[in-house]
Amino acid sequence: MSVSPENMQASQNEVREKIRRNILENYLFTDDPAALNDADSFLEKGIIDSTGILELIYFMEDEFGIKVQDEEMIPENLDSVDNLIAFVARKLNSD
Repeated sequence: MSVSPENMQASQNEVREKIRRNILENYLFTDDPAALNDADSFLEKGIIDSTGILELIYFMEDEFGIKVQDEEMIPENLDSVDNLIAFVARKLNSD
């Protein structure tokens, strides 16, 4: 079964919205989308600490049905909304 570009884009938009909503509500305590730039480093900006990253991993595993391996717990995969979206897309496409 192939995924059309339109469906892939819709899926990425859904992933983006779910991730953003989780971070805005649970770490920034706001519903103002302007409070979070998708490229912001969670750690450098003090948005999420290392414990928060673990909570975010549990959220992604539960929400998207993926499994994050220990070796995948690196900033390149988890340190911004943009990185998370790309990581989830890779994980979903590899299954």
